[in-house]
Amino acid sequence: MHPEKVVFAFFIVFAFTINFAFFVGEISDPDHHHVYELFAAIVVNLVATVLKFGERSQIGAVLLATSLVADLQLIIAALIWAWAVHIAGVGLTPGITASIVSLAGAAMMANIISVVLLVIDTVRFNR
Repeated sequence: MHPEKVVFAFFIVFAFTINFAFFVGEISDPDHHHVYELFAAIVVNLVATVLKFGERSQIGAVLLATSLVADLQLIIAALIWAWAVHIAGVGLTPGITASIVSLAGAAMMANIISVVLLVIDTVRFNR
């Protein structure tokens, strides 16, 4: 077992699960989606992205692309949150919350693709 592969897989799966934790709940209820969960999802996804830069295979390129998509979606969600609360001053209305959670859901889909690709690559490597 290679420790670097364990860390790599850990962050890919962790990025998905923490994103899922933020996503779960009533889509338009701000009480179900905490800002620190979104922040944690962004940080873990960024770490996973950095780890994917070392991959030199075609699957590695797709893994990196999915991670960049997830990062972009989560960062846009955070910007919408910051805009609504700190700039526009409207707070987290049900519509704004739904937009933030929808973007996190889109990021989660990219994370699901990453996990599936990781499993495929692992199964293919062992043969």
